Amino acid sequence: MKDIFDKLSAECSKITTKRYSTSFSFGIYFLSKKLRQPIYSIYGFVRLADEIVDSFHDFDKEYLLRKFKEDTYEAIQLGISLNPVLNSFQRVVNEFQIDHRLIELFLNSMEMDLVEKAYTPELYDTYILGSAEVVGLMCLNVFTNGDEAEYERLKPFAMKLGSAFQKVNFLRDLKADSQSLNRSYFPNVNLAAFCDRQKKEIEADIEQEFEQALLGIKMLPYSSRNGVYLSYIYYRKLFTKIKGLTADRIMTERIRISNHRKIALMFDSMIRHKLNAI
Repeated sequence: MKDIFDKLSAECSKITTKRYSTSFSFGIYFLSKKLRQPIYSIYGFVRLADEIVDSFHDFDKEYLLRKFKEDTYEAIQLGISLNPVLNSFQRVVNEFQIDHRLIELFLNSMEMDLVEKAYTPELYDTYILGSAEVVGLMCLNVFTNGDEAEYERLKPFAMKLGSAFQKVNFLRDLKADSQSLNRSYFPNVNLAAFCDRQKKEIEADIEQEFEQALLGIKMLPYSSRNGVYLSYIYYRKLFTKIKGLTADRIMTERIRISNHRKIALMFDSMIRHKLNAI
């Protein structure tokens, strides 16, 4: 029965999320139960595409990403895929009527990672839109569950949150991106001469986006607010840690939040949510 395969597919997406991201796994756990699996399915899809361009160095990444893209659209059209993660994702796309343009923008940003390039402000904005902002909008589709007016009201805030998360990731991964992948996303920044002034300019932009995103989190339905707020708190804490370090320091190590600290943040988030104090 296909029901067995669908359950297996959902479990694969859940396992993928937990193996790759403890922080997002914590956040998803504190969503309403009915929302968890759709978000696991979105994350599993995003994670596989990201792994193709970031990790599969001994293989033809261009071919793998092109095949993944073809398989994604075929899965959505047919309502099934033998790739469990894609099968799980297509169910969410079809059930929640996720705009295919969001998927296209995401995959286009993944394609940008296949070629080394100097990012202009325009290319930077394009990459952020596809790699992060549209992922936030896919999740918002699930959170608003067909309420188009609510989706449009919360859309700019979801995009700001996705953008802030991605830019914090860029700072966190600066060492690996520059040394292992030869990437530099920040426009007009020479990483060979990266300095505290440039770092502070990037941080000021992120700070503004976090402030705007929090306004939207407060407007989310109760079913999704706590889980999204927990992810927000985790990234704010990571961002605060990064801000306290010099440009030289983040160029030489990957900044992390320990699992013990994540658990403490989780309980703090729960208390704030219950007290309506976010």
